[in-house]
Amino acid sequence: MQTAVIGFQVALMGGNVWSMIAESGFFAQFILAILLVFSVVSWAAIIKKWKTFRRLDADAAQFRSLFRRGRRLADRMAALGSLRHTPYWRLLDAGLKEAVAFSEQNRGGESSPDAWYDLTPGQKQAVSDTLQRTIQEEISKLESWTIFLATVGNASPFLGLLGTVWGIMDAFIGIGLTGSASLAVVAPGIAEALIATAAGLGAAIPAVIAYNWSTRKLRMIGDDFSNLSLEILTELTKENAREASDISRAL
Repeated sequence: MQTAVIGFQVALMGGNVWSMIAESGFFAQFILAILLVFSVVSWAAIIKKWKTFRRLDADAAQFRSLFRRGRRLADRMAALGSLRHTPYWRLLDAGLKEAVAFSEQNRGGESSPDAWYDLTPGQKQAVSDTLQRTIQEEISKLESWTIFLATVGNASPFLGLLGTVWGIMDAFIGIGLTGSASLAVVAPGIAEALIATAAGLGAAIPAVIAYNWSTRKLRMIGDDFSNLSLEILTELTKENAREASDISRAL
């Protein structure tokens, strides 16, 4: 104990935080190691999500621009071939595959790239359900690491608090062993406690901010997916109406 006190006195006089950590006990170092891992992994997740969302924003702008140019959904699908890697294209692909399958079924198995979509109200609802399921799948993919950020934001302050309590216990043990409440005796435990508190907050604050930002972005992306889903259903309805109109004129 006397060696630890002397080590902390030297570290405090030199103002070297790393020396204080090196002189702290095993339990305090264990807590700090956990917080360090949390911090490093959460920063990696933050950078990954920032890149993902930035790329997705660019893809969304390009997708909307191309999607709203064509007259027919089949033509738009062909124009969007360069965006096959995006969730927007996967959403459109899932909806149109369902619509094509129903249309071929209603035409007795006839498949033609020039044919309009032919859907009953019940089949349109089935397409809508497919689009909603695809949206949930894509949002689930984008939610990766979000729960981890929430966990770090919630758990890190408590781990820091645990280290704080342990440091204060060390301070009281030092007082009991030496019979003195001087700063030289109390300082090691208090310094250990403050380092643990700072480390806990240092890991938690960025994680909480990133979690809130990610949650907001995911909500906005979900709204964007829902709007695209409505646009797809609207275009299917329009093409269905055009086909009905063409058939009426032919008769």
